[in-house]
Amino acid sequence: MAHAGGFTVWLTGMLGAGKTTMANYIAARMRQVGRKVEVLDEDELRDDLWKELSDSKDDRSTVIRRIGAVANMLARNDVAVLVAATSPYKSVRDENRRLIGRYLEVFMDCATEKLIQRDSTGKYKKALSGEIPNFIGITEPYEPPPTNSAEVVIRSDLEPVEEGARKIMQALLDLSCVTAEELRVITGKKFKANPLPKNARRSAKGAARPVRAARPAKAPKAAAPKRKGR
Repeated sequence: MAHAGGFTVWLTGMLGAGKTTMANYIAARMRQVGRKVEVLDEDELRDDLWKELSDSKDDRSTVIRRIGAVANMLARNDVAVLVAATSPYKSVRDENRRLIGRYLEVFMDCATEKLIQRDSTGKYKKALSGEIPNFIGITEPYEPPPTNSAEVVIRSDLEPVEEGARKIMQALLDLSCVTAEELRVITGKKFKANPLPKNARRSAKGAARPVRAARPAKAPKAAAPKRKGR
């Protein structure tokens, strides 16, 4: 089956918003059509890529840049990359957008009250009581993508995983990162690419573009015959 090349889906959102769940769900379906896939989860990469770093804003920015560098190398080699990382700062997410090119940003949005309710780690309660300093979304700000900035917004407290995944797959098709045939095999349904909105056009940089056939050269006009003098 023909593939459309590598790309990166960058899932951003607060702790517990469903980034890892969605990344693994999409990854499993990309493998169904023979895609090379990597999931870059910030919790799993910590010891290998940034265990020496702190929770300062500068160090958090360094973390996201390092993940972006890895994602870029993989995507350049035809890998479908699914990044699950809080990545709280818009400016650094935008740096990775420019670096990677074939990039889809997904904002996993969820009400803070819901995140606290379903937090099995107890980190939100500890942050609220002051036991965990510099906690994103409680004592440190999370910068959500502005309206019309992220290609996909998923309300993970309201939308099931399957519906969110459908939105991501449609966006990947719109950006020419996957083919309609791949999505037909994955879902059993027909997908049709939609025209790109203005905010998504920059993400299509580097995406496959149709090659237009060259127009045949026009034959030169024959010179008009000279009239003989009378």
